[in-house]
Amino acid sequence: ATMKKIIPLALTSLPVAAFAHMGEQAHTHGLANSFLQGFAHPFTGADHLAAMLAVGAWSALTFPRLGSAWRVPTAFVALLVAGAVAGLAGLWMPGVEPMIAASVLVLGLLVAVQKQMPWVLAAALAGVFAFFHGAAHGQELSGNAGLAALGALAGMALGSALLHVAGMAAGHGIMQRRQWLARLAGAATALLGAALLVRLV
Repeated sequence: ATMKKIIPLALTSLPVAAFAHMGEQAHTHGLANSFLQGFAHPFTGADHLAAMLAVGAWSALTFPRLGSAWRVPTAFVALLVAGAVAGLAGLWMPGVEPMIAASVLVLGLLVAVQKQMPWVLAAALAGVFAFFHGAAHGQELSGNAGLAALGALAGMALGSALLHVAGMAAGHGIMQRRQWLARLAGAATALLGAALLVRLV
């Protein structure tokens, strides 16, 4: 019952959060501190938070069986880490911010309409978006090196996975039984994505 109360409150709080990757941040280089820094990153901006929750919710809504629902979030985390590695290595990706905003818009619409598609195609779509999210994280965490970089990546992957699990829990536990809530949460996420795109114009 507690989870059913917490997740909707978290969803409604998304619009008040700021971008997770606006400008440089101070870096700490210890392994534990880097892990915590990486873990916190997915929670610190509305765009990343909304996208990752939406991936979990969409997976649960469109692939009701747990044996299938985990595939898309797993692909997202894998490509997120790949993008972060690229960002840590100094790879510059054009259009990172617009792609992240577009991902929030598209994923919100997918939740709202519960769009069905083969899991391979769904995983590929989520993976493309994830790479850009990861690149943004990696660029921010680029002050880390060696074990500190591995700690940051591990923390980011764990934080992202937990957000996916929260989204899946909301999808399975609440949205499947209350379709209006799925439409509302998806529409709110899509509106956030649209607002972020407008902000970038």
